[in-house]
Amino acid sequence: MLRKTIKLLMITSLCGALCLAGCGKKEEPVPELPEQLEVLPEVEEEPEETASEPEEPTTSSLVIEERTVVNGEIQSYLTGEWTSEEIATRRPIAVMIPNNRPAMPQYGLSKAAIIYEAPVEGRITRLMAVFEDFDDLERIGPIRSSRDYFVYVAMGYEAIYCNWGLAKPYVEELINRPNYYNVSAAVDGIHNPADEAFARVSRPGYATEFTGYLMIDGLFKAVERLGYDWNYDENYVPPFLFAADDVVADYPDKDTAFIIYPGGKTGNNSGGYGAYNPYFEYHEDDRLYYRYQDGGKQIDEYNNEQLTVSNVVFQYCHGEKRDAKDYLAFGVHGEGDALVFTNGKVIQGTWERYDGDFTPAKFYDEEGNEIVFNQGKTWVCNIWQEYGECVQYGEDDESLVTPDIPSVPSGE
Repeated sequence: MLRKTIKLLMITSLCGALCLAGCGKKEEPVPELPEQLEVLPEVEEEPEETASEPEEPTTSSLVIEERTVVNGEIQSYLTGEWTSEEIATRRPIAVMIPNNRPAMPQYGLSKAAIIYEAPVEGRITRLMAVFEDFDDLERIGPIRSSRDYFVYVAMGYEAIYCNWGLAKPYVEELINRPNYYNVSAAVDGIHNPADEAFARVSRPGYATEFTGYLMIDGLFKAVERLGYDWNYDENYVPPFLFAADDVVADYPDKDTAFIIYPGGKTGNNSGGYGAYNPYFEYHEDDRLYYRYQDGGKQIDEYNNEQLTVSNVVFQYCHGEKRDAKDYLAFGVHGEGDALVFTNGKVIQGTWERYDGDFTPAKFYDEEGNEIVFNQGKTWVCNIWQEYGECVQYGEDDESLVTPDIPSVPSGE
């Protein structure tokens, strides 16, 4: 059978009735889709001699709505992709991972559904990798210490938070709250440690701080001993609105962005992304963004493959230096500016998070419609708002632009 691609312009007035619901979860209304969103569903066409006008897909098929189990699988809340029901309906884990040169390469990052990157003291970045599918991994790491803004982001995903160490003055009270699930190594400031989940791995030539790993067998033992519930809360809110199967959120009227620098091309800034100059490169053939850092590909030691994602988000947050140790604070509640990169395009908009610690930030375009993400993994870069002028993107390195986003934060 021949196949062809149809471009369909969404009409927002038809979309208000859509809703996004989890299996056994509280239904959440889906915001209207933006008029400029273009989707590319593939439909079969009859042979030429008997061809008839293909039936246009209904509006309700363009984004993932109510999730249902099919042959033991359900569409993931974190990627939109079909995943076993057991994996997709349990809480994920959020693992703190160093991202500086002496720690590289990391192990297991390519299995993460979401990677959250944010600046830490020393003006480098640290990663928090959110995993739902981790059962086949022996370990994840190396694993590092906690900062409170990472904890708050993990709360929004209802994740079990895994760390080895903490910035005690700013994290101790938060991470030890009775309603918060954490699996932490035994260090000062952790009231109920779970050492069975961690181990040292031989890495000749590496400093001891980069040899600690989260061990998956020990993680399951720790969660059972601590009495944590793997099930999402009944009021769980998924972080992203995903395009449906065989649909591509194309955004044809938006600017092209095939090369993306969270800290600029030169890396000459103090906003956290200057030390190792990370960037993403979009490939049209597979619609993926490839991650580079420190002058080369960022590789996962687990499979020796370059890290790739389907979506990249720049979430602008107000930041502050807290003390002489250069511990930082970032506002991850309230609202702020955002850039969403998907399918080689950039959508400028905002993020909002007003419904408490256990709901995630949601992303909206300039008309206030929730942005539709393409199915797959997502990388979220926390952009220190005051260093936002360092961000660059373009079709190539010769056409880089800096987005017109004010340096004064719009949120809390």
